[in-house]
Amino acid sequence: MSTTATPELHTKILTRIAEELARTYQGTFSAETIERYVFESYIALARTAKIRTHLPVLAERFAKDRLRALALAEGKISSPVPQVLFVCVHNAGRSQIASALLSHYAGESVEVRSAGSLPASEVHPVVLEVLAERDIDLAGAFPKPLTDDVVRAADYVITMGCGDVCPIYPGKHYLDWELTDPTDGTPEKVREIVAEIDDRVRGLWETIQS
Repeated sequence: MSTTATPELHTKILTRIAEELARTYQGTFSAETIERYVFESYIALARTAKIRTHLPVLAERFAKDRLRALALAEGKISSPVPQVLFVCVHNAGRSQIASALLSHYAGESVEVRSAGSLPASEVHPVVLEVLAERDIDLAGAFPKPLTDDVVRAADYVITMGCGDVCPIYPGKHYLDWELTDPTDGTPEKVREIVAEIDDRVRGLWETIQS
């Protein structure tokens, strides 16, 4: 897609995405619900995006994840693995690090999501570099706003410096980790933060497995 893509072109792309997802979720969600999720996801990401060229693609990924979370939360589909949600302020550092590390260790034995109460426009470049040193590729990750559906779908909700923004639902495990925000941190400082998160994630995974 050209960097000069018009809003009309994006609308056409989003409409096609909604139609494809409507076929996927036929009998689960109405076409109207799916279209609303797709366009809401696009608008939410557009609020902070620096470059809008690939917004429809990101909106599709975001909407797919939210629709799956909604289906799980409402009992319309089931999953054999635990659902874990990491939340920080910007979803550009701590929560992205934690979700990447848990996915790295647990693989398909857990389903991991992350979100931010005030999402940034991109994942911190130094975070990407430090995780790459551990052979963890986070290049395709992008900050996402916190939505009610992903909280409802989660079995474990881990917050990191975002206060009381997460709604509380019964039957879930809530944890709050006090961690330094890696924003503007040097590579050395970010490595220290990653190491601390790594220890906590390993402990969390042991708890989930027990």
